[in-house]
Amino acid sequence: MSYCVFMHRSDSIYDDSPAERYQFPKSYLGRAAGSVGDWIVYLEPTKVPGSRGYFAIAKVERIVPDPTAPDMYLALIEPGSYLDFARPVPFKEAGGPIERGLLNAERKLSGRAQAAVRPVSPADFERIVARGLDDTDPLLPRVDLDQPAIGFAEGQAPYVVEQPRDRVQQLTSRVVRDRVFRKVVLRAYDARCALTGLKLINGGGRAEVDAAHIRPVEANGPDVVNNGLALSGTAHWMFDRGLVSLGDDLEILISRQVNDPDGVRSFLNRSGVAFAPQRAGDRPHPHFLAWHRENCFKH
Repeated sequence: MSYCVFMHRSDSIYDDSPAERYQFPKSYLGRAAGSVGDWIVYLEPTKVPGSRGYFAIAKVERIVPDPTAPDMYLALIEPGSYLDFARPVPFKEAGGPIERGLLNAERKLSGRAQAAVRPVSPADFERIVARGLDDTDPLLPRVDLDQPAIGFAEGQAPYVVEQPRDRVQQLTSRVVRDRVFRKVVLRAYDARCALTGLKLINGGGRAEVDAAHIRPVEANGPDVVNNGLALSGTAHWMFDRGLVSLGDDLEILISRQVNDPDGVRSFLNRSGVAFAPQRAGDRPHPHFLAWHRENCFKH
């Protein structure tokens, strides 16, 4: 087993769904095979406008031939292992590439950097993951940090890991994953409730909004931003209980079982459409929205 980098772009010609599968040609099979049972890092190519660099991690469960395409293979992702980075990591920093293993004897970038699938050293993997999961800065910090917080301020425990394998073990921690998922989703929605449009910040500088899974973790919903919504407390309660849902175009659907439909409509976005992330790639995926309508929404 070995760590690997899988290169992915949202407009890829390949049949990729990062939280579920990664499609690649036979030429990469030897490299990808080493990742089975271990963690990989997703990298968005630098030539993509506004590239996020290294943006997520996942664990490869197994590799199988793609039954729909000759000479193509699928790396199947272990359910529940995918996690977007709290802080996307750029491909390069001041001292050069984050992947030191991409440098040749002359300390220049080698041709390995073009490989869509490639092994990565434990040291490089640790460096990428440490920066990607660094969420020590509050989402919306107070300006007057030297002053005591007022209101219902919430503290945040630092993310501290001493050994590389200790960090890998933390990747499955629900506490760590929930904290990182919250930051990713709230950043995508600018800390604004998708259903009401409200952006409320408490006295401690913390956003009063939750990061809700569209398809719950208990139902194998992944920790990917496309499976998340930023929701205020009441909106979250209604969404989880199927009193409201969303169409693929983000139209807000109200259940017939709501006892006060007029009151609910006045509470939600007047447009009748949910507030969407600025980045198109962060929008809720129709696959997860359909699951919520079919399994949670009370028609």
